[in-house]
Amino acid sequence: MANSAQARKRARQAVKQNAHNSSLRSELRTAIKRVIKAIEAGDKTAAQSVYRDSVSTVDSIADKKIIHKNKASRHKSRLSAAIKAMA
Repeated sequence: MANSAQARKRARQAVKQNAHNSSLRSELRTAIKRVIKAIEAGDKTAAQSVYRDSVSTVDSIADKKIIHKNKASRHKSRLSAAIKAMA
């Protein structure tokens, strides 16, 4: 347990920040799952429109350093390749 006032405050801030970051990570996973679901449905135009929306979400979360920028690029690249591979 934190003993000093400063340490107690930092512990409170850490809890609040952890909750915020967790919600953003959840938003990221949901955006990626939406694209995957659209790809599995087989509708290329729908998948492309969902992908465009997801890219902005992924980029904003990477800009906030919730995930690394290379991880964001990897997700975008793989989703884009999956859409391009659709018949």
